[in-house]
Amino acid sequence: MHKKIQITVNGEPHTLEVDVRESLMEVLRNRIHMTSVKQGCGVGECGACAVIVDDLTVDSCIYLAVWADGKAIRTVEGLAEGRKLSKMQQAFVDEGAVQCGFCIPGFLMTATELSEQDKEMSRDEIKRALSGHLCRCTGYQKILEATEKGLKG
Repeated sequence: MHKKIQITVNGEPHTLEVDVRESLMEVLRNRIHMTSVKQGCGVGECGACAVIVDDLTVDSCIYLAVWADGKAIRTVEGLAEGRKLSKMQQAFVDEGAVQCGFCIPGFLMTATELSEQDKEMSRDEIKRALSGHLCRCTGYQKILEATEKGLKG
């Protein structure tokens, strides 16, 4: 069964016919070509596919595309303004938090959501917020430091 949906991705509207079983990750990556959205575990455990839907970070591999109908979605491709990186992206570069890059888009989306909450967070709160992400290169310390720097931004 198919359904027509309308989504806005990084400020750009899209009207698509989707299979009701299709994940938002599949739509973003395969149809709209947002390659920062990675297929990792496929069960919402690794965070590689994390995107922001209406100001809330979700694992797009377990979020159905039909649930996104009428919503605004942001991916890493939408964080920079032109060629200028967002504060959080720049913090990740400055702190050397980018290794292989597979997990980083998901971490960036969660860190971006945290920065938009405009509240001070302890290191333990940041760790808890980032705990839904897995880094295969074990770059957690640098990612944590980059997130802290971006939050101070």
